[in-house]
Amino acid sequence: MFKALLLSTLLLCTLPALADFAKGWDAYQNKDYATAFKELKPLAEQGFAPAQYHLGRMYENGYGVTKDYQTAIEYFTQAVEQGDVLAQTHLGSMYENGYGVTKDLKTAIQYYTLAAEQGYVDAQTILGRMYEYGEGVTQNYKTAIHYYTLAADQGFALAQYNLGRMYEYGDGVTQDFKSAIQYYSLAADQGYAYGQYRLGRMYEYGKGVVQDFTRAHMWFNIAASQGIEYGKKNRDKAAKLMTISQIAEAQTLARECLAKDYKGC
Repeated sequence: MFKALLLSTLLLCTLPALADFAKGWDAYQNKDYATAFKELKPLAEQGFAPAQYHLGRMYENGYGVTKDYQTAIEYFTQAVEQGDVLAQTHLGSMYENGYGVTKDLKTAIQYYTLAAEQGYVDAQTILGRMYEYGEGVTQNYKTAIHYYTLAADQGFALAQYNLGRMYEYGDGVTQDFKSAIQYYSLAADQGYAYGQYRLGRMYEYGKGVVQDFTRAHMWFNIAASQGIEYGKKNRDKAAKLMTISQIAEAQTLARECLAKDYKGC
């Protein structure tokens, strides 16, 4: 998603600017921040939004420069004025967390909304979370679902997982276990560990599916392999209710799923 956004911006640039930015971006990606700064700063001064955004990131995090939130905000703001969705999202984050500015959730939402309206999945998912939990806005499950759905339809795993939760618990929608499983599965296919863990829970309790401890054990095991502690605990709990052959089958299914990079498990 980031590369696609970057490409769409670069297509509007002149060839010299493209070449110079490519040097700076490659250096940034390789953590050669001295070279990145050297290449990006002149472009930022010429008003090139991707360079302004990356310089903002360098000052935000202290990459090759002294960490300076104020300077980061200046660069993000310059890029925001040109409609850069990454800068809009990061400036929203600065206001949400109070980095270099007074914490202001309403202003954060304004910047996130600018990016979300341009289809940026991170901003859409953040807005979904803020509306779901009433952070800076009146809690509104339907609006949360709206933003999560926008991001989920673009294949964003976190948004798919969040939609699964809302369908599982009936927050803002009619409770629908099958829809919950559908969204958890989409996230799990992408290797999202919490989606895998939640699928295990659905099979453990027979929510929207026939109760199946073998499948539950498989998903818990896969989630545990990615560091989800509850996955390990629930896997071991499920194992106490299973036969030796069922456990062996679940372990085989988990290995096969890992070999397929989680697709179609």
